[in-house]
Amino acid sequence: MKKVFLFLMLILSFSSCKKAEEAVANEQIMSIKLPPKEKAASSSLYDKLDSSVKEDSKTIEQKIIKTGNIRFETSDLETTFNQIQTAVKKHNAIIQNDIEGKDYESVFRKIIVRVPSRNFDLFLNDISKGVSYFDNKEISSQDVTEEYIDIDARLKAKRVLESRYLELLKKANKVSEMLEIEAQLSSIREEIEAKEGQLRYMQSQVSMSTITVEFYKTVAEKSGVTVSFGTKIWNAITSGFNGFSSFLIGLLSIWPFLIMLAAVAYFIRKRFKKKTK
Repeated sequence: MKKVFLFLMLILSFSSCKKAEEAVANEQIMSIKLPPKEKAASSSLYDKLDSSVKEDSKTIEQKIIKTGNIRFETSDLETTFNQIQTAVKKHNAIIQNDIEGKDYESVFRKIIVRVPSRNFDLFLNDISKGVSYFDNKEISSQDVTEEYIDIDARLKAKRVLESRYLELLKKANKVSEMLEIEAQLSSIREEIEAKEGQLRYMQSQVSMSTITVEFYKTVAEKSGVTVSFGTKIWNAITSGFNGFSSFLIGLLSIWPFLIMLAAVAYFIRKRFKKKTK
C-alpha cells in the first residue's frame, strides 16, 4: 500500500513540474517582441495594401470597353458623311481614321470614330438614321473592372515598396549597399511605369469607345441604254468621218509606194496588151 502511495506521489510531482516548465516557456515566448519600428512598418504595409484593395473593390466604377462595327449601303456618300460629321460634333467625338476607296462594284468610305462611352448609344442612333438595313452590325462590351483593380493594387504595392527602399537608401552607409538598393529601385520603377501605362491605356479604352463605320454606294455598269437614238446616229457619222480621215492620212504617208505600184501595174498591163495582138 505504501508503495502504491509513493508511486502516485511521484506521478503527481512529475506532472506539476511539467506544467511549471510549460508556463515558464509561454512567458518567455510572450516576452519576445518585434522591434517597434519594424513591426509598425510591416503591419502598416499590409494594412495599407489590404485596405486599398478592399476600398477599390467597393467604390471603383465598373470598367466597360465598348466597340462597334457597322456597314451599310447608301445612295449618297457625301450626304451620309455629312450626317456622321454632324453626329461627331454633337457628341464630342473625333474621327481617328478616314479611308476612301473603290472596288469592282462600288465606291466606299470607312471611318473610325472615337466617341465618349456615355454617348456611345446616342451617337450610334444618330448615324443610323435613314439606314434601311445593315450589311453588318457588331456591338460588343468587355468588362475589365477586375483586371483594372488587380493592376491598380499591384501598382500601389510597388509604390509602397519603392518608398521602403528609399528609406533604406537613406540609412545605407556602405557603397555596396547603396548600389544594391538603387538597382532594386530601378527595377521597381520600371514595373511602376509599365503598370501606369497599362492603366492609362485601359482607362482610355474605357472612357472613349471605338466605332468603325463603313458605307458604300453601288456603281451601275456602263451601257448605252440611256443614250438616245439620234445621239447614236450622230456618233456613228462622226466615227465614220474620223475613220475616213484616218484612211486618207494613211495613204498620204505611203505615197512613194503607191507611185511604184501604179508604174508596175502600167508596164504589166502594156505588155499584156502586146501579147494579145
